[in-house]
Amino acid sequence: MFEKIEIFDKRYSELNKKLYEPSVAADPGEYQKIMKEIKSIEEIVTVYRQYKDAKSAEQDSLDILNETSDPELRELAQTELDEAKENIESFSEQLKILLLPKDPNDDRNVIIEIRGGAGGEESALFSAVLFRMYSMYAEKKGYRVEIINTNETELGGYKEISFMIEGDGAYSRFKYESGVHRVQRVPETESQGRVHTSTTTVAVLPEAEDVELEIDPKDLKIDTFRSSGAGGQHINKTSSAIRITHLPTGTVVECQDERSQYKNKDKALKVLKSRLLKEKQDKQASEIAADRKSQVGTGDRSERIRTYNYPQGRFTDHRIGLTLYKLEDILNGNLDEVIDALVTADRAEKLKESMQS
Repeated sequence: MFEKIEIFDKRYSELNKKLYEPSVAADPGEYQKIMKEIKSIEEIVTVYRQYKDAKSAEQDSLDILNETSDPELRELAQTELDEAKENIESFSEQLKILLLPKDPNDDRNVIIEIRGGAGGEESALFSAVLFRMYSMYAEKKGYRVEIINTNETELGGYKEISFMIEGDGAYSRFKYESGVHRVQRVPETESQGRVHTSTTTVAVLPEAEDVELEIDPKDLKIDTFRSSGAGGQHINKTSSAIRITHLPTGTVVECQDERSQYKNKDKALKVLKSRLLKEKQDKQASEIAADRKSQVGTGDRSERIRTYNYPQGRFTDHRIGLTLYKLEDILNGNLDEVIDALVTADRAEKLKESMQS
């Protein structure tokens, strides 16, 4: 393990020296390329150097214990030795996790699709709640949210909404949201105050880069139509909405959020490429590890992952057995505690698998 990390350490030093070379400073593209590589190994190098400092402190303490009989010095050295050993163990565990294979999609932008499930209008209304939650979380993280397509209901819910979140590491934070989200609450349409259960499905797609997928224009059927929805001045006036069908797979994507037909087509193609990339990656992952399944999971839309219980103010993530009684706080976009717990569980599962293989 440490031989591999030593290579990272040397490379990190080389890259930092390169940044000060005149040729690199004059080439913004090369500069960005080097900075990206530095960032990719910076955390592991930082922890490794802390590990080496702890090992050095351990040896210094042992030397003092072997060389002196002074009670005060020995007591101090023993305290420092115990602390160094704790740090060595802690940094060693961190390094094991950091050396796990990284999800190649983690640094990408992300496309999220929310669709109403069982529960009719109440499900559509909760789709709007989830969109608000994700938007508020994205804002807290400094990400940018761009709506791609919406299908609104008269009460302000969404039968369907798709949107892109742009920002460094966006996919790494949102990838655990795929699945069925169950809500238990008294619907606004319920006159007798009874708690209803409804569901909403969420799909999370890493944005595809153009170089990854070649789509033959002959495989696309592109239709234009008038926007439809719950109102608005632009609705139903021009045929700017776009529907793209990928004939080989039957995948259909619509976009009607922009006034411009060209912009809608561009957005729809982004979603189509991302869906096809996700399908391709899921198929590859299934073939490579047909007998393995991550405890946390990041892609199955049929899997019930969450329950949002309004009467009890309870939030439960069923995959990791996490229950928090701070539902309002979470729905206001404070998702870090939840996502951090999912990341930790995912890493623990992968570490367990790596030790067994």
